[in-house]
Amino acid sequence: MTNIFTKTIATAITVAVVAGASTSAFAVSSSVKYACMGDYLSYCSGHAPGGAGVKRCMRANGSKLSKTCVRALVKAGMVSQSEVSRRAASLIQT
Repeated sequence: MTNIFTKTIATAITVAVVAGASTSAFAVSSSVKYACMGDYLSYCSGHAPGGAGVKRCMRANGSKLSKTCVRALVKAGMVSQSEVSRRAASLIQT
């Protein structure tokens, strides 16, 4: 198999797993899954989708997350707007 084909298959499997993670203890809405899919693949794909490791990883990479993902997380109540604002302010000050 070619490297591109292997990566395509791996990505398709990851997308399917992330999309199917709704039965997990850390279940997230489909809007959060789709809004954060790229961020998950970029920063946290080493963690099982929907697991505690993903939650910690996403928080640790919070300043790198896309605006779309952050908005979806706030809307879903998974992170507060005040926390997002506080973190943004701390990045500006450093």
